[in-house]
Amino acid sequence: MGHTRLGALPRTRAWQDVVALIAGGAGAAQLAQATINAAERGLNLASDDSALVETVWLLTQLPLAARSGDFVGYLRHSGLNVPDAPGLMDVVAAFCEAVDARASGGRRTDLGEMAQMAASETITRMVGERTQGLFGAGHDDVRAAFSSLGTQAQFSSFARQFFARLTTRCLDYFLSRAFSYHVGEGCRFATLAQQSKFDQALQLHCKEASKIVEKFSGEWYSKVNWEKGVVSKWDAAGFAHVAMRKLSDELKAGVRPHG
Repeated sequence: MGHTRLGALPRTRAWQDVVALIAGGAGAAQLAQATINAAERGLNLASDDSALVETVWLLTQLPLAARSGDFVGYLRHSGLNVPDAPGLMDVVAAFCEAVDARASGGRRTDLGEMAQMAASETITRMVGERTQGLFGAGHDDVRAAFSSLGTQAQFSSFARQFFARLTTRCLDYFLSRAFSYHVGEGCRFATLAQQSKFDQALQLHCKEASKIVEKFSGEWYSKVNWEKGVVSKWDAAGFAHVAMRKLSDELKAGVRPHG
C-alpha cells in the first residue's frame, strides 16, 4: 500500500516564508494563513483519499444508525464490527477499524490518517459529554447520544468540531517540523511552555475558522437526507471537498468576525 505525504515544503519558497514568519514572531492567524498557502497543493492532492471519504461518510451514518429501528444492524451494515450492545469505545474502535479496512486496498495519505484521528476524538468528546463519561454509559445511553446528533443544529456542531480538529492537525503537521528549530534561549519560543501556549492559540484560531462550515454542514445534511433518505459515499466525498475548500479559503483570508 502506498502512502502519500502532504508535501516536501521545506524546499519551497512558500515554506521558507512560513519559517521566516515563525522566526519573526508572527501570531497564530498569520502563521495559519501562510501555512495553508504553502500546503494547499498537498492538501488538494490528498482530498480524494479513501480514508478521508470513509471517515466523513461514517460520521454521517452514526446519527442515522441511532435513529433507525436497528442501531447495531445499521452500524454493521455500514462496516462497523460492533458487539450486540456496544458502548461508546466499542463504536469508536469499530469506526477506526472500518476506516483502516477501507484504506488498506489503495493509496492512503497523511490527511486521511489525520481525519481518522480527528473523527475518533470528536466522537469521544461529543458523545462522551452526552453520556457523562466514556465507560459508565449503557448501550441505550450511547444510542440516544448518537441519535441527538442527527438534527440539523447538532450535526452542524458535530461537523464543525471534526473539521476544527482536522485543520489543527494539518497545520501542526507542517509547523511542528519547523518549531523544533525555534525553541530555546534566544529563539522564538524560549521554552516548551511558550510553544504550548502558541499551540493553544492555533487551536483556538482553527476553531474560529471552522465556523465557516457549521451552517453549511447542517443544511447539507438535512437537505441530502430529505431528498434522498440516505447519504452516499459520493455525497460524503463532495461534502468533504467543499468543506475543506471553505476552511482553506477562510484560513488564507484570515478569520473574520461572524455575526
